[in-house]
Amino acid sequence: MKKSVRWGATVATAAVATLTLASCGFSGGSGNSAGGANDLNLMVASYSDNTKAEWQQIIKDFEAKNNGITVNLDVESWTDINNVIKTRIQAGKQPDILNIDAFAGFAADDLLYPAKDIVSSQTLNDFQTAFKDNASIDGTQWGLPFIASARALFYNKDDFAKAGIAEPPKTWADFEADAAKLKAAGVTPYGMPLGSEEAQAETAVWFYGAGGGYGDAKTLTIDSAENTTGATEMQKIINQGFTEANPGSTNRTPLMNVFIQGQLGMQVGLPPTVGQIKDKNPSLKYGIAPIPTKDGSAFTLGVADHLMAFKSKTDRKPAIKKFLDYFYSPAVYTKWVGEEGFLPTTKTGADTMGSNADIKPFLDLLPNAKFYPSTNKDWSAAQGAIQSQIGQLGQGADPATLLKSIQSKATGQ
Repeated sequence: MKKSVRWGATVATAAVATLTLASCGFSGGSGNSAGGANDLNLMVASYSDNTKAEWQQIIKDFEAKNNGITVNLDVESWTDINNVIKTRIQAGKQPDILNIDAFAGFAADDLLYPAKDIVSSQTLNDFQTAFKDNASIDGTQWGLPFIASARALFYNKDDFAKAGIAEPPKTWADFEADAAKLKAAGVTPYGMPLGSEEAQAETAVWFYGAGGGYGDAKTLTIDSAENTTGATEMQKIINQGFTEANPGSTNRTPLMNVFIQGQLGMQVGLPPTVGQIKDKNPSLKYGIAPIPTKDGSAFTLGVADHLMAFKSKTDRKPAIKKFLDYFYSPAVYTKWVGEEGFLPTTKTGADTMGSNADIKPFLDLLPNAKFYPSTNKDWSAAQGAIQSQIGQLGQGADPATLLKSIQSKATGQ
């Protein structure tokens, strides 16, 4: 999960853009190369300027408690890490442990240990069920959910008071009624970013809210009846003038800044949005609530990065398990997550961090998280088609016809 791409800093690329760590190679053997059973190589992605120092401290503390095990750290920028790991695998020098977003391709190539082989059952059972399912293919869990993002509805309390709205909407009917009141009060009711930056996320809010979704690892369901209901609702909201002008050409980053400056009644945001408000407009009176859905049932759009362990000729599973169990111990894990500004994927992590008022609304939603079907081979094409076409809803395109077109481009059928 590139903090600069998928979080509110998706938003602000400063953290990653200013940090490009050159790969110097591991100090020990890796993958199928030489190296002892207690000599581990860890490759991680850089989420901030502090990522390297945080991992170094974790490794130092771990090695002090586990004499004889050495962990060699390699930190890569998100710009480089995919190419670096591809090159390392081709050379048979893959790391023992990798932190990245996707794992499905490595699992399909039989390069990974199953999750049950690299952490204790206690650690494995501590992951939130929704994240465990998202890290599994055909019932086998390959990835260890690392850090998470979730979405929630941000609303302007002053605008709500001005419009006579007592509480945030729970259903689409509530949403429409509140939007009409906000519009009558001279407020732009809702920010709907359907531009190329992240149109698939805003669209997912309405698809999942209708009981639909993008599908699973085997089948994409973009043109389902439920999704057509969601797209129809999106078009209805646009046509009623409840959104900014030209949603199809509006990206989330600049639009969220409009909300932060107090010029929108509602918009879907992420945990880092809280920090952005504190930095840019601390006087803004806002609330955070679950995203409204057709029937009022709670859900959130979830995103997670993963840790995974590569197979090796030298059996390093015992050492890998010791390190990963140590990392996921509540005190170590929550410190890392908190310092980087993410959400935990574990139950104990959520319990430990639940007193943090800034992230608690998101933590409460994690058990109901829905995910992109990132393990589906056609998802990348589907995402691109959604980003380029869904904005046509604001230009009068028929929702059912539009979704069939996107489905066809995604699957080639």
